Amino acid sequence: MIQPSRQEILEGFELKGTWNSIFSNSNPIVLELGCGKGEYTLALSERYPEKNFIGIDIKGARLWRGAKTALENKLSNVCFLRTHIELIDLIFDSGEVSEIWITFPDPQIKYKRTKHRLTNIQFLDRYKKILGGEGLVHLKTDSEFLHGYTLGLLHGLGKEIVYSNNDVYRQSGSPSVVTEVQTFYESQYLEVGNPITYVSFKI
Repeated sequence: MIQPSRQEILEGFELKGTWNSIFSNSNPIVLELGCGKGEYTLALSERYPEKNFIGIDIKGARLWRGAKTALENKLSNVCFLRTHIELIDLIFDSGEVSEIWITFPDPQIKYKRTKHRLTNIQFLDRYKKILGGEGLVHLKTDSEFLHGYTLGLLHGLGKEIVYSNNDVYRQSGSPSVVTEVQTFYESQYLEVGNPITYVSFKI
């Protein structure tokens, strides 16, 4: 688990542009933002050993659990980063990231919380800076509000929507990774009947 201070990041983070050195290979780097205990990050890393995965969150206790599991399972293609997501473009270099997963973020429904939504214009601009040309962003959420908000924003900005589904477990067609990998909270949402939505897009 890597925990840089805000000052280290603002003054020029030493790993920016050299993240592959952490994994000792040149494989594509995939991020999970707001990863919590890293359940999705860990599952993806086991599913795709040819890729490197970095789970990002600000809550250290949750990340510790994910990092401990990675060590216990001897996963060499995963690490965890404790930082604020709004600093992401200061941490990764242009084109250094191939994909971004955003799984079950707080939808920040109130208008005054718009700036905290992880798919608002400001965050999309940050993602664009670090993603490679064909880089994908994946949003998986139980919030129909956030799903609709994101689709509307993407349409308005003229961004390419690769795939969208507003109920992945009741409507066929979703990529297998969307339905075969579940977090603890996702299983709880399903138990109470909440539809799980998914959209992937390019920016």
